[in-house]
Amino acid sequence: MEKTDVRYEAYINILKEELVPAMGCTEPIALAYAAAVAKKTLGAIPDRVEIGASGSIIKNVKSVIVPNTGHLKGIPAAAAAGIIAGDPEKELEVISEVSEEQIKEINTFLKSADIEVSHLESGLTFDIVVTLWKGSSYAKVRIANYHTNIVLIEKDGEKLLEIPVRGETEENLTDRSLLTMEGIWDFINSVEIEDIRPVLSRQIDCNMAIAEEGMKNPYGANIGKVLLKTTEPTTANKARAMAAAGSDARMNGCEMPVVINSGSGNQGMTASVPVVVYARDLGVSEDKLYRALALSNLTAIHQKTPIGRLSAFCGAVSAGAGAGAGITYLKGGGYDEVIHTVVNALAIVSGIVCDGAKASCAAKIAAAVEAGIMGGNMYEQGQQFVSGDGLVGSGVEANIQNVGRLAKEGMKETNREIIKIMIGE
Repeated sequence: MEKTDVRYEAYINILKEELVPAMGCTEPIALAYAAAVAKKTLGAIPDRVEIGASGSIIKNVKSVIVPNTGHLKGIPAAAAAGIIAGDPEKELEVISEVSEEQIKEINTFLKSADIEVSHLESGLTFDIVVTLWKGSSYAKVRIANYHTNIVLIEKDGEKLLEIPVRGETEENLTDRSLLTMEGIWDFINSVEIEDIRPVLSRQIDCNMAIAEEGMKNPYGANIGKVLLKTTEPTTANKARAMAAAGSDARMNGCEMPVVINSGSGNQGMTASVPVVVYARDLGVSEDKLYRALALSNLTAIHQKTPIGRLSAFCGAVSAGAGAGAGITYLKGGGYDEVIHTVVNALAIVSGIVCDGAKASCAAKIAAAVEAGIMGGNMYEQGQQFVSGDGLVGSGVEANIQNVGRLAKEGMKETNREIIKIMIGE
């Protein structure tokens, strides 16, 4: 792919847009971000808080620990953290710096403030509206469709910012329809490494650090440790364990940042850590590692594009297939081997549902990475799933579209039932 090709710059921009640092699970952090912006707009600590959230936001915030809060969980805790200690300039690292005194203030605020949470049914999968009141004065902030996309800032009836929301579109981002597996393959084999090094080196540093933290200390269900204690010490098992350990940590209060993918820290961990583990064990060059990471990340983003940011479909599946593609490339595979890895992986684990962010995400990551690795191993041995096998279509792009259709359209009712079950309806 020549630098003059419009896709070259687009693919670099997509990596820059998607691979950004975030602290904690990204849905509560988006809530904290909205609350921090609203508090700055209001100019005072509110005495009343109204939070509207779409069902998928409620699902992904309910059971996960909000970092830097003293292990608090839930929507009110996320909003309170943003109000008391949030720095809106830091976006998804909005509560990365919280003092012990501020943690006490967060707890005091939760006890004293009137906080109301309601289920938004706007038709958007990703929708957050935070309104803060101080007496009769108010400030309202809305985030829609992705985690930092503020579409409304309003104070006392005056709209300081208003961006029309036209369904579930991401109009402020680079056109993801430019992504194809053939284009991604061409890009990763021709890109100048210095053009992708900054974003990918940050992903390596952050995500490997939190994975190592998850292996050293107890977090969640300790899936990473369980895997290493109960399986053979192969590169494949280490890759699964390290990715799971990173999720163990970030889902359960670790205050280290993760470089995300497609709006998700778990997907960022899944698409990166296994590839780094394999690259180090195989002793490949730094150049090859960066190309493999670009392949993994872009493959995951390409798969997530028809699905959307949030779904009843577990995003680790897409990221695990991406990791499988990256690992296949590290092992010397060509384009045919890579795309068949993706097809095989999706055929294996496309039934995993997303029932919110919590400790079991780590185990789902381990399963998704295993499917990605198995998908590559199958093709190495001359085995593959073929068109007509369930969701498997003719060619990799058809498979990605089939899974996207299942996840976005076919699982809408599944998502509604999961949310009902989780909130006790």
